[in-house]
Amino acid sequence: MNHDVALSAPTRRTRGWVLWGLVLVAVAGALFVVRGPLLMSAPACLGLRWHGCLSTENGVVLVTLALIPVSLLVAAALTALRRAPGAWRRSVAEVGMVHGTLPFVWMTLMPGPGAGFVDGRVSLIPLRDLVTMGPIGIGGNLLVLASLGFFGPIRFAALASLPRILALGAGCSILIETAQYVFQLDRVSSIDDVLVNATGAVLGALLSRRWWAGDGASPVRDDR
Repeated sequence: MNHDVALSAPTRRTRGWVLWGLVLVAVAGALFVVRGPLLMSAPACLGLRWHGCLSTENGVVLVTLALIPVSLLVAAALTALRRAPGAWRRSVAEVGMVHGTLPFVWMTLMPGPGAGFVDGRVSLIPLRDLVTMGPIGIGGNLLVLASLGFFGPIRFAALASLPRILALGAGCSILIETAQYVFQLDRVSSIDDVLVNATGAVLGALLSRRWWAGDGASPVRDDR
């Protein structure tokens, strides 16, 4: 019997719980800080008005939070329909990827005041725009593809690799930045956005590492 392995398992679990505790505290703190702007969008969202709700970042975040119970119900329904080992894992991962990614992509494609009139702008010098993003801008860019990086390897064994997640994140971000330029959304298509978005995907993947579907280094477990 390997006593080192037996003793290290509880330690790993404890570290995992501590990490998730810190993540929850950080999320709760962030929501507390932005609660005012989010609540300002509530009347427009409750009134099903486009302007002031889905046309604003605060409104999109509020709707995303409000739809969490709906997403959980969808995941439960998919699990019940599949009735197969590991169905809950696949269902939660699929719904999580959509729920956690589409709202942020929507926000990145929101048109600016000069959309349709201002030519697309490109910034290809690395790290030049990073210093002007600020903590909120960097944090938002990290979250754009974080859910894709978190749930992707859980759902698809082919994505259970950090280099693949990095490539996927960079590729998706390039598509977003290209769309901003092509559709003249009055936004700057920046290489720094690609770098931060891809980093967010990798960080999300690291957080879900223990639940990956399989990366070739360890056998895929049959979750019942």
